Amino acid sequence: MLGLLEPLHKAVSKKFQTAFSNKDLVFSDTKLALLKTRAGPTFQLRYCPALAHKPKGNEKDAKDPKRPRFDPFADPPSELLVAQIPCGHASHFLVLNKYPVIHNHFIIATTANKPQTDLLELEDLEMTHACLRAWQTHEHDGSSRRLYAFFNSGEHSGASQVHRHLQFLPVEDMSGSEPGPWGLLLDGMTTRAHPELPLFHDPCLPFLHFSTPLEDEPSSTDLLSKYLLLLRAALSATEHPSQPLDQEIAIEKNGQTTFSYNLGMTRDKMAICPRKSEAVAVPGAGPESSVALNGTILAGTLMVKHEAEWNLLRETPSLLNDMLASIGYSPTTWVR
Repeated sequence: MLGLLEPLHKAVSKKFQTAFSNKDLVFSDTKLALLKTRAGPTFQLRYCPALAHKPKGNEKDAKDPKRPRFDPFADPPSELLVAQIPCGHASHFLVLNKYPVIHNHFIIATTANKPQTDLLELEDLEMTHACLRAWQTHEHDGSSRRLYAFFNSGEHSGASQVHRHLQFLPVEDMSGSEPGPWGLLLDGMTTRAHPELPLFHDPCLPFLHFSTPLEDEPSSTDLLSKYLLLLRAALSATEHPSQPLDQEIAIEKNGQTTFSYNLGMTRDKMAICPRKSEAVAVPGAGPESSVALNGTILAGTLMVKHEAEWNLLRETPSLLNDMLASIGYSPTTWVR
């Protein structure tokens, strides 16, 4: 479906190594620790002071406020462009993240400048899942290479660009060398959340979320149906937590979604986390503390920029539970 001349993981890795060697991207090393949350799941904590100096994509030029925001996906530079897909009638770019903190971090963006706040379309979901399938291969030792995709939409989601895009992180590159029982958070969302619909969650997590399973080779209409189910479940649970799931609830107005959320995807699962706040301070880390969370929350990882935040969270990992609870909504299900 992608029409690439070589396997996707090889194309991305080769492009990343070349861009890194030629300094066409700015890679920032991170320190990594594992935090055990109060109820059980393990989170990755990454410390990256270089993030404090990263340009913010949604900020206008202070010297010229009328100047439009820079769009990195309008015409991706050849040094970062991995491919245009599908071959022959491209609807999307595959492009490296210019400021990665994890190796082989890449992005799928629409060739047309479509809004990040609009509903994802059939082609967005189809091409994203095609990349997830293309990346995953079974090795001789029984292991399997995996890719995690995430989408940030809305003012409280951690979205950094207004041009529609989803992001990809190789799970093996996320894992690092830190020993411990870390795994993708959405893999643990296996407890039924609705008596009839294919909705699941992890009751140990302190924020509202839902997941739904995907077939091995789902059609684009199946992907869209599961995506819309998650949106309706998330909004219904936030607006009417004590009521039955409203499958007719208005999730969009004039094409735009009516709430902020993060979407996470693997080859076999899709998950959502509705958001009410983009950032949260680490208690005791000072007035400058502000930890922004995006779709990597559904993978079980977060980033801090300041040493005080890094030290406090490692010393008192129980702080993480209240932080995670504050950026989302109270957990609820339709199974009592």
